[in-house]
Amino acid sequence: MSLNCVILDDYQNVALSLADWASLQPTVHTTALTRHFDHEDELIRHIEHADILVIMRERTPLTAELIGRLPNLKLVVTSGMRNASIDLHACAERYIAVCGTASSSAAPMELSWGLLIGLARHIGLENQALRNNGPWQQTVGLGLQGKTLGLVGLGKIGGEMAKVAQAFGMRVCAWSQNLTDSRATECGAERMPSLHALMQASDFVSVHLVLSERSRHVIDRAALAQMKPGALLINTSRAALVDQQAMIAALQSGQLAGAGIDVFEQEPLPADHPLRHLPNVLATPHLGYVADSNYRTYFTQAVEDIQGWISGAPLRSLL
Repeated sequence: MSLNCVILDDYQNVALSLADWASLQPTVHTTALTRHFDHEDELIRHIEHADILVIMRERTPLTAELIGRLPNLKLVVTSGMRNASIDLHACAERYIAVCGTASSSAAPMELSWGLLIGLARHIGLENQALRNNGPWQQTVGLGLQGKTLGLVGLGKIGGEMAKVAQAFGMRVCAWSQNLTDSRATECGAERMPSLHALMQASDFVSVHLVLSERSRHVIDRAALAQMKPGALLINTSRAALVDQQAMIAALQSGQLAGAGIDVFEQEPLPADHPLRHLPNVLATPHLGYVADSNYRTYFTQAVEDIQGWISGAPLRSLL
């Protein structure tokens, strides 16, 4: 038996060096694609003979249509144990196994703070001016001590955000549909009675919810209108948690002073998208989980998943 394994969207060209793919030989031949394919026909030309696909969340969606054009596909391995961009029903109908890997929440939490501090202290703008011989000191930054961080969601990442905020001497308040007083107390946060109350109280708002139909556009035009003058919004979770058009309008008008963003409705972000050009936006290209520790886990466990599937061992199944 000889199987073809293709790793999709290996943007940094590191996947083959971070795990022992050679241990799968001679049964499995592995290749990595280092660029993203926007057009399905072009993608199909590169993966139509794949028996196994290794994918990253939110990079290339595995739609029913795409799965239907991959007659040899037998196994899909994704980073993490949640991937809304895989049509699991289509995989089940084809008896395609779908499994995942562990994933640490430390990296996205750290990036959230990087964006928050970078935005608060105008690091991007001041660095650009310094490199281009521009004005020496042109902004007054926002200090964190004594300010209020509002957390929309107080799960695993939100709870870690609260701990860091306390180390900075910040007040922490939190809200979500299911947040309890005991969870808020456990995290050292004040549970707010409503989202609008949180938006009104916060100098910085950071979003940490799982995307669902209930949470889609939870940060809408009305919620944004409640934010303090000068307040900043951070989103490293999912783009659709925030009404993107309402956020862009608020940024353009100055109603929202700034936003630190790592997630977008379309990725890669189109070249002419306003979020690439607004001066009060600090944006990164979905780097939340992109850290050495996570990548080693993803690819090492991907190899383990493939080995387990070949041997008939129990899988970290998403089905």
